[in-house]
Amino acid sequence: NHIFEQISLIADRQFMVRASFLEIYNEKIRDLLEPKKMDHLELHESPQGVYVQGLSTVVVKCVSEIDHVMQRGKLARTVGETAMNHESSRSHSLFTITIDIVEIGPDGEPFVRVGKLNMVDLAGSERQSKTGATGDRLKEANNINLSLSALGNVISALTSSKKGIHIPYRDSKLTRLLQDSLGGNTKTCMIANVGPAEMNYNETIT
Repeated sequence: NHIFEQISLIADRQFMVRASFLEIYNEKIRDLLEPKKMDHLELHESPQGVYVQGLSTVVVKCVSEIDHVMQRGKLARTVGETAMNHESSRSHSLFTITIDIVEIGPDGEPFVRVGKLNMVDLAGSERQSKTGATGDRLKEANNINLSLSALGNVISALTSSKKGIHIPYRDSKLTRLLQDSLGGNTKTCMIANVGPAEMNYNETIT
């Protein structure tokens, strides 16, 4: 609501709001809005940052349209049953709202500014002894854990007091996609989904 309320108050600029939805499954990128597309979209880099070639975007004009896009994408998420969860997420998902702003510069020429809001649903780390994962479920769990470790390493490097420390963004697809959302002047909010079961205490505190 806040995005569209602010847009409605500004008359001297033009706005376009777009939404996209993808998942990273076994280190492969899938377009959740066009799941019949090739399920291994490629990451590329440009002066504007990292992007996914061929990822579909939808122009949205209100909150209900954003919700419709999100619900449509959620139907294509990869889930599977484990001993801990009947519908366990087997991938990380990234829902992105992109705002293009056209305004007039001091020289009288138009220019475009771009803002992004990334909403990331991280699959939880797993212990094989708890989930009973085998075969494809075990492969999925290994890839989930590796990418979560890579994200943890990036956050540790970003918060380190050491100067000139290397930030290992390239260690996973997840961290590469979130590169421009973790460093610089970005703001990051993390929400933990904590279960009350005593048997999951060790996972909760880590």
